[in-house]
Amino acid sequence: MIEPPVLIYDGDCGFCTRSVRLAERLPVRMRVLTWQEADLAAYRTTPDRARHEVLWVAPSGRVFGGADAVAELLKSCRAPWPVAGFALSAPVLRTLAGWAYRAIAANRYRLPGGTPACRLPDEQRPGRSDRS
Repeated sequence: MIEPPVLIYDGDCGFCTRSVRLAERLPVRMRVLTWQEADLAAYRTTPDRARHEVLWVAPSGRVFGGADAVAELLKSCRAPWPVAGFALSAPVLRTLAGWAYRAIAANRYRLPGGTPACRLPDEQRPGRSDRS
């Protein structure tokens, strides 16, 4: 069992780092790690998955990715944030949130805080050769 929950993100991406810094202000107890420094096997995930989406590892060990990870993070917060988390988990909003997450992830290098590393193809991303 993993206590507290763990938020894993891409530490090479400025946009991701800024987003996680905002998440750290939420009223929730969590551990925050970059995928580059995390023992991903211990969290039952892979570098390939961690390169493509933010991950939330629940205390049960279940791994959520992308928009589902954001929803689970919000559900773990003190009120009123869980309302938003449960809304993002509702069928229609979950689908929309997934599309929005994928669009943002695909264009993160264009967003404020994005870095050139965000734009590189996966095989050229920092950490690729030693974490595959």
